[in-house]
Amino acid sequence: MKNPIPTIQRFWSETLLELRKCTWPSQHELVESTMVVIASLIMLSAFVALVDWLSQWFIRLITLI
Repeated sequence: MKNPIPTIQRFWSETLLELRKCTWPSQHELVESTMVVIASLIMLSAFVALVDWLSQWFIRLITLI
């Protein structure tokens, strides 16, 4: 069986090399992006809740007739 240690070492060094090429967001950019995600989640949740409530109301209206 072939020794897996050199393969793991090569994988690890190549992974670190690729991570050094990445551009990482500043703290300000990270906070702004997080706020956009949170605001989007709130708006999407409100939309889904509204559609759910309207669907429930409409189905109850139809079933009463």
